[in-house]
Amino acid sequence: MSGTSGRGGREHVRVAVIGSGFGGLGAAVRLRREGITDFVVLERADSVGGTWRDNSYPGCACDVPSHLYSFSFAPNPDWPRTFSGQPAIRAYLEHVADTFGLRRHIRLDTEVRMMRWDADELRWEIETSAGELTADVVVSATGPLSDPKMPEIPGLAEFPGKVFHSARWDHDYDLRGKRVAMIGTGASAIQIVPAIAPEVERLTLFQRTPPWVMPRTDRAITAVERWLHRQLPFTRAARRGLLWGIRELQVSAFTKRPNQLGLIESLAKANMARSIKDPALRAKLTPSYRIGCKRILLSSEYYPALARPDVDLVASGLKEIRGSVLVAADGTETEVDAIIFGTGFHVTDMPIADRVVGADGRTLADTWKDGMQALRGATAAGFPNWMTIIGPNTGLGNSSMILMIESQLNYMADYLRQLALLDGSSLGGKVALGARPSAVNRWNRQVQARMERTVWNTGGCTSWYLDAQGRNTTVWPGTTGEFRRETRGVDLAEYEVVRVAERERVPAVVASAVPDVGVAPAEAKVRRSRGGSGESGAAPLPGALPPDPRASNAGEAGMTPGGASNAGEAGMTPGGASNAGEAGMAPGGASNAGGAGNEGAA
Repeated sequence: MSGTSGRGGREHVRVAVIGSGFGGLGAAVRLRREGITDFVVLERADSVGGTWRDNSYPGCACDVPSHLYSFSFAPNPDWPRTFSGQPAIRAYLEHVADTFGLRRHIRLDTEVRMMRWDADELRWEIETSAGELTADVVVSATGPLSDPKMPEIPGLAEFPGKVFHSARWDHDYDLRGKRVAMIGTGASAIQIVPAIAPEVERLTLFQRTPPWVMPRTDRAITAVERWLHRQLPFTRAARRGLLWGIRELQVSAFTKRPNQLGLIESLAKANMARSIKDPALRAKLTPSYRIGCKRILLSSEYYPALARPDVDLVASGLKEIRGSVLVAADGTETEVDAIIFGTGFHVTDMPIADRVVGADGRTLADTWKDGMQALRGATAAGFPNWMTIIGPNTGLGNSSMILMIESQLNYMADYLRQLALLDGSSLGGKVALGARPSAVNRWNRQVQARMERTVWNTGGCTSWYLDAQGRNTTVWPGTTGEFRRETRGVDLAEYEVVRVAERERVPAVVASAVPDVGVAPAEAKVRRSRGGSGESGAAPLPGALPPDPRASNAGEAGMTPGGASNAGEAGMTPGGASNAGEAGMAPGGASNAGGAGNEGAA
């Protein structure tokens, strides 16, 4: 890939993708399948992988089954376990980068420092640690789990021992024989505690709020299963489809009927009782809120680790640090040599928002100061030709985020098709598309209205799903199939066309005059353009879909409701019941990597 020279000699590209995790690499693959090769992927680290590169702590693994936590267009028949670990997932992402010829587009060690919209040129000016460039379109795929959150604890700066966050694990520091404090009880902590407890001299877990924990029925995937998945792709598709379908059926309990979750709470309590025999400890570990309000965690090792004689639970948040002594809110004092923070990420206040300056000179962070909101989770008013992957209200509480990412890639692809059609129309040359404030507000009102009945809003907890105003700007209140339908294509009635000649916005309804559109102004929706397949990169992974933009997202989840044409890599393990644990994970079994989970605060 080589960009063209723009104004001032700066490199210019059609699309700049920010980040190289699942969202960024998925966007890169889709761009190539759409025939777009004039793009770059800007990555601040020295390798691809996103949160699966950053989270390398002991025990890091995914709490979504592997065959559902992968791209539909890049199925992997050789996952080693039903819930694979961080090394396998990171290797998968590296393999995707190689297989689809993405390396030539990726710029490592290139941190985006600022992005500014140039209204005169209708392009984004991008300042990076490696220089400047411009782009017609920016796709931000930094993800909500990329910037660790460290709580402000009095005395932390004077602590004489070792301090690090779970997402910035210091592998050079030897924990053996040390007195260690683990702060937080989120998805990362419940994997770290069992992994390090046998090594350290003493482990103290500071718990602010106990999580609901269900068993994680992980096992090795047999050589016979892997052989069948390679030789008979429909078995892999069936396995994925079963995993997806079960989770779709669980959604209504979270979004419409939280009272139905009582049975799941009973199962979680039974899981605790099997390992925690001390009634006093069980009381400390039993949540007082409805299951599902905070992320449901999966572990079969967490409770046994807490029952060890060399592991202590402090059921009170960390208040201050006096030298090497940690003082809890209840006055408990603990002297330690090292502190590990498992306190989550900046989810509702993503730092990337401070680095995006829109058409009116305001940053995205300022625009979102009263709460994040984006049209269909992708575009924000005042920021033309800018979209985000895993944007506001696209998170999940019970299924795979890869399904949501692929839906957003559908939307991204159609957005670029519409831009191409408009650029070649009678509107007068190059244009940009900006989300109408009314459309963004309408979408957000609809989402928040649906959110009122959900367990995340009514379950009686404070979670990292909620922003500073108490609004849930994180989770999608529906099924992945519903979201797929909502993002199937761009509705131009929801957008304004920005022209360079007069630097003014015109209603996107004029797009009805675009050649080959053929729709009435009242519909204001451009028919799906077929585009060109372009070059697709290297040969696809075994069983991957062909490099055809019309099929590039087939089978996102298998049998998408309302869209049978998207049936694809989806389904059931040969032998069926042998994988009941993997397929029948409890409702709310966490949408993201355990390594990427959030407790929010200590």
